[in-house]
Amino acid sequence: MPAEALVQLRSRLAILPERSGERKVLLEQSAGLFGVSVATVYRALREQQRPKSVHRADRGSPRLLPRPELERYCEVIAAMKLRTLNQKGRHVSTARAIALLEEYGMDTPSGFVQLPKGLLAKSTVNHYLDAWGYDLERLTRQPPAVRFQAEHSNECWHFDLSPSDLKHLHKPPAWVEPGRGNPTLMLFSVVDDRSGVCFQEYRCVYGEDVEAALRFLFGAMSPKEATGVDFGGIPAMLYADNGPIARSRVFQNVLECLGIKLLTHMSAGSDGTRVTARAKGKVERPFRTVKEAHETLYHFHQPQSEAEANLWLQRYLMHYNDRPHRSEPHSRLEDWQRHLPSQGIRQMCSWERFCTFAREPERRKVGADARVTVEGVAYQVEPDLAGETVVLWWGLFDNELYVEKDEQRYGPYLPVDGPIPLHRYRKFKKTRTQERSERIATLATRLGLPRAALEGHAELAYLVEEAPAPQAVRALPFRDLDPYQEFNYPSALMAKRAIAQALGCPLAKLSEEERAFIDAVLGETLSKKEVLERVRRHLAHDPPGEAHAD
Repeated sequence: MPAEALVQLRSRLAILPERSGERKVLLEQSAGLFGVSVATVYRALREQQRPKSVHRADRGSPRLLPRPELERYCEVIAAMKLRTLNQKGRHVSTARAIALLEEYGMDTPSGFVQLPKGLLAKSTVNHYLDAWGYDLERLTRQPPAVRFQAEHSNECWHFDLSPSDLKHLHKPPAWVEPGRGNPTLMLFSVVDDRSGVCFQEYRCVYGEDVEAALRFLFGAMSPKEATGVDFGGIPAMLYADNGPIARSRVFQNVLECLGIKLLTHMSAGSDGTRVTARAKGKVERPFRTVKEAHETLYHFHQPQSEAEANLWLQRYLMHYNDRPHRSEPHSRLEDWQRHLPSQGIRQMCSWERFCTFAREPERRKVGADARVTVEGVAYQVEPDLAGETVVLWWGLFDNELYVEKDEQRYGPYLPVDGPIPLHRYRKFKKTRTQERSERIATLATRLGLPRAALEGHAELAYLVEEAPAPQAVRALPFRDLDPYQEFNYPSALMAKRAIAQALGCPLAKLSEEERAFIDAVLGETLSKKEVLERVRRHLAHDPPGEAHAD
């Protein structure tokens, strides 16, 4: 109700006797006139009778200086505190800042600012710094956090690792490095952003090991038939912190080959006063749950090995993923299965193919004998690379070597022995594989095909029906990006060089029809196998060296 109406109502009520029917009627009429209840009218009358504080008309306005001038001095002093702030929260005091401004002044983008001596006191500046929002607590306050959630499963995975509360195993693994002590029992974890499904494993490592992280991610993305957990596939994005693993060139190269986008936390100061990361979310919560609900039982029985610790952990994770979703009325695993992409999950490649992606670059110079030796292991590379400075791609999980020169990659190369002594050359004993190959080759020369197979008799037609294998989760075949050009030529020019090397003569010596055929083949495909087969088949009846001898 308006204040004037309340004053008039109070004056009319004052002349009426207490607890009379006329007072009640007057209150009901006033409530109906303004469209409120009688209780609201009573409440408004009570509030009007309460005492109110009385302030000056110029309350909040400085009397010592005009507000724009005083506010400018306060901004400079607040900026001095913010500039001198260190990681422990110490900064220049208000009194010291005033003294510096009075004695020396301060250069600002808007000009030189110097405070007259004795004009401002410490208490006055502190009062207006707090009143106008220039205090250090508000200036360093972080921006509001933004909560996000993926729409589909495997759209975003959170990756992190944390030391286990067990710290170390009583029986360390056999690969312990001498002089470095017992490795730390680390807990690796990935959590699906949409459903909250978690997969964790124990790994004994020295610090944040990239090799252990890649082995864990391969296990997380591979099918888990033994554990009974229907969770896996290649995610579209991996969200991690800015630790040594995320900064590793090998780790980034593997994710790029698998088609995974790596997203890291924003660094400190990149977005105003935002810190590097606020561990409040979806990958830190499972760590705390596992350490409080599962690892506390290690006080009764401790795992004796890494395999036993992982076995106990996987059994607990099955219970954890069956717990209710954070906002949906079903479990985490059910939410993951219900929100799979329409085209299905991306299937993980084999371990052998995964090993070819995990490679570390190193710049080296090839020797005159076209060999590269590292720690006593020699690799025989392409003869054209002798004496050249190249980039070596070492495998973390295999002993194969790839060599890169001028954006062209060669390999793979395997370790070779030293030079063979003179007059001591000998053949190796035939292996079972070679004996089997010779036996099959002999059998192939003696095979005979009935003529009826070419004439197409009905009794030679066979119908093979294969029932499709049941699949619990729809999966897409692995998309091989071929980062090392093992299957395709990088360009038509490189393909022509390979064809000339395979034919043993320059392509300029070929006829125009043969060169046109090669151009047509390269216009259709750059597959190494298909290009060489079609060119050799086309030139088989007309070798280049003999056709153009005259």
